[in-house]
Amino acid sequence: MFKIKVLIAALAVLMLGTPAYAEPTTPITYNAGTTATRYTGLAFDTCTAPTLAQLTAWKASPYRAIGIYVGGVNRTCAQPQLTPAWVSGATAMGWRLVPIYLGLQAPCGTRRYKMSTTSSNREAVREADDAVAKAKALGLLPGGAIYNDMENYDRTNTVCRNAVLHYLSAWTKELHLQRYVSGIYANLSSGALDLAAAYNSTSYARPDALWIARWDGNSALTGWAGVPNTFWAVGQRGKQYRGDHAESYGGVTLNIDNDRFDAPVASVVYRYTVRTTVYSYSGPSTAYPIRSTIPANTSLRLVCQTFGPKIGTTTVWDKLVEGTYVTDYYVRTPNKTGYSAPLPGCAFPFQTTVNGLSRRHGPGTAYTAYPGTLPIGSLAWVTCQAPGSKVGTTAVWDRLTDGSWVTDYYVATASNTTYSVPIRRC
Repeated sequence: MFKIKVLIAALAVLMLGTPAYAEPTTPITYNAGTTATRYTGLAFDTCTAPTLAQLTAWKASPYRAIGIYVGGVNRTCAQPQLTPAWVSGATAMGWRLVPIYLGLQAPCGTRRYKMSTTSSNREAVREADDAVAKAKALGLLPGGAIYNDMENYDRTNTVCRNAVLHYLSAWTKELHLQRYVSGIYANLSSGALDLAAAYNSTSYARPDALWIARWDGNSALTGWAGVPNTFWAVGQRGKQYRGDHAESYGGVTLNIDNDRFDAPVASVVYRYTVRTTVYSYSGPSTAYPIRSTIPANTSLRLVCQTFGPKIGTTTVWDKLVEGTYVTDYYVRTPNKTGYSAPLPGCAFPFQTTVNGLSRRHGPGTAYTAYPGTLPIGSLAWVTCQAPGSKVGTTAVWDRLTDGSWVTDYYVATASNTTYSVPIRRC
């Protein structure tokens, strides 16, 4: 299956060097100094974000991620804690953040502020831009995810259902233009079913992740009625499996919803100092050009860690928000031989554009394949690119976070003929 191309976007290829994609897979291009962040585990969400003291106490809980309401006209709770300082403090403790935007709701929903039945796509663009602005103001970087909260509605109302689908499609496309990953929170009995029905529709852009509400006490991320397991199959799912109730940890009681995630969440900056004067390089190796000299004890703004040539006791390299790299050996991160939590590994997710994409043990079709294949719409979590055997119009292969390789031809990166900025070379 070849990537769909249209005349207008073909002209964009000539001018900008980018390929064209149409719905359901729409393109996303990431910033140089960013990464995506994937969280796997238990989470909770609260109407009002807890204080840092409360989050400190809740480190005794099984949760390591928290949903935060960053904006939207239907957001009801005050958020006095949501500041850049709070984000820095919470993430430094190891908390992952799940940004939630509670904007306009379905015309047949119960919330006060509703979308139009005729212009919901334009409204979604405005709200996506607002969500991005609010995320950036908190220090939530491009490359991270923002989840649109679409509450329950009557899906038997055709006009209402179509308005919601157009809205969520426009939300996804605009978030992609703004270089964020698109997530949708929806009830399993309404929005999730409609998104699943439109999963391969050429009329709607497919979101990158689906977070469902189903208060059945079952935290499983598969076996959702009406949503095939092959949809949103690779680090693309969350489930809110229990609603409002109180839990206590470390002497602090909060009213929460329970969640489980294997999905993209917010990306942020982490600050660490250098032990000595170091160089930053344009890539994760001393073979790349030097970009700057960093004096000893300078506070660095790191976004993720990746691999490169060994320096001292480690092969880990740190990526700065400027898009340059320093060896981790001279940075005061906790681990001097491997990766250091809570820093994520550097990766960029892109949707796959073909069903049954093989993952191989190396960059070429001559390498043996892993068992199973990637369904269409899966996220390929790309760490780097390398040359390999030609498939379609490209000889570029993508190395994924699990160490497997896929041809770039069937991944919605910025180009299906050459390497895509800002993905590093392997």
